[in-house]
Amino acid sequence: MKTVTHAFCAVAFAILSSGAAIAKDSVSIGMRLEPAPGLDPTTGAAAAISQVTLYNIFEGLTRLDGGGDVHPMLAKSWTISEDGTTYTFSLEQGVKYHDGADFDSADVKAQFERNAGPESANKQKKLFRALTAVETPDAHTVVIRLDGPRSLLPFELAQAAAVILDQDSFAGANTNPIGTGPYRFVKWTKGDSVEMEKFDGHRNAANVQIEKVKFRFINDATAQVAALLAGDLDYMPSLSANEMFPQFQADDRFTTLQGTTEGETIIATNNKHEALSDVRVRRAIMHAVDRQALIDGAMSGYGTPIGSHFAPHHPAYVDLTGRYPYDPEKAKALLAEAGHGDGLELTLHLPPPSYARRGGEIVAAMLADVGITAKIENVEWAQWLENVYRKRQYAITIISHVEPMDIGRIYSDPGYYMQYDSAAFREIHDRFVAAKTKEVQFRELEAAQRLVAEDAVNGFLFQLAKLGVAQKGLTGMWPSWPAFINDVSALRWE
Repeated sequence: MKTVTHAFCAVAFAILSSGAAIAKDSVSIGMRLEPAPGLDPTTGAAAAISQVTLYNIFEGLTRLDGGGDVHPMLAKSWTISEDGTTYTFSLEQGVKYHDGADFDSADVKAQFERNAGPESANKQKKLFRALTAVETPDAHTVVIRLDGPRSLLPFELAQAAAVILDQDSFAGANTNPIGTGPYRFVKWTKGDSVEMEKFDGHRNAANVQIEKVKFRFINDATAQVAALLAGDLDYMPSLSANEMFPQFQADDRFTTLQGTTEGETIIATNNKHEALSDVRVRRAIMHAVDRQALIDGAMSGYGTPIGSHFAPHHPAYVDLTGRYPYDPEKAKALLAEAGHGDGLELTLHLPPPSYARRGGEIVAAMLADVGITAKIENVEWAQWLENVYRKRQYAITIISHVEPMDIGRIYSDPGYYMQYDSAAFREIHDRFVAAKTKEVQFRELEAAQRLVAEDAVNGFLFQLAKLGVAQKGLTGMWPSWPAFINDVSALRWE
């Protein structure tokens, strides 16, 4: 009996040691923030929504790859009129929603018109209002007519705000999202996780290895590290505890990925605030901040200083960090010139991410050195969205703006929460949108960066780094984030 047992154990060990027998079909992914207020990216502005749902549950006409290039998705191809004002999209056929409904051109028309409607909360509403008509000559063709040339339209349609929902189920998408993506929604345990499972009816299902996925919400940096070390978390796309990254790099149980993001971290400023409406005060704030010291102190040295609202890895980037060098004496002089020589008190709203909470303490100390008392108010994400973003009830806040190429959308809109109103900037933006060549696009992007910096609209701090950590054997992760996307269908266990 002992011999049989030993033989059985030996065979069992051999079986368990074979890759085929132990191949995993699930993955747990960590996130700093929980989606809020729901899971519908066409009505919510938070990046956490797209991190969970984009390209997993929901799909758009186009998609981005890990390098930021545009590819077909629900649209298999498209053509552009010679004047750049008409796009004709040919749609994939046989596409099903997770509830079995058919996808067709009528869904695209209904979604885009809903995004542009008077009650729309879509963060790209201005884009959809630029569509003068959405025509559906047949079930698999969509013709989009624009109020002027828009060379970036395929890129813009690859973003979370442009995903397509079924006409009959869109109203419940915040709590029961139904899309055409490779994963279907299973359960949302508030405060803990969102679970999904592979959608066997997806057109690419045969190439999707991961059967089940759980997005776990772990805001605490120490808890993220503990979950990875314990094996309870398979992948943390963006580690909050930057100081722990070298430890993971040295541990052969893990794969590490160091890249960049589209996240411009800024001291966002209410330009209509009584004191902050004076450009001298806004410039004083910039001179008061030592960017590199902030990066070292709050981000363990991971991050790239910026001097305007633009990603340093983009070929049109202009290094404007020298426009407002760290100069406390200059900051004090500007404040005195603006009538605040005896000091100034401002509220500083800090949402949960570590870059904000850690960075906010350091920024507050730097501002105090020049006579600005920053009264810190730590707020939850839902509070930040309601009071800062929607109601504009704030003076300054620290936030990362993570949408790619968002300088035009943000600074051309006087109603945006920063309330920057510049006819000169809008003219630059209009020229950029209408540009037909990369040369003209880059020229206008450079002009936009310079004007935003000159007006010191916000305090420009640093570009967020992406420090990803995964259990050894997991592959397919994006080293960088051209948009905040976790494409689970690309993941594999080796």
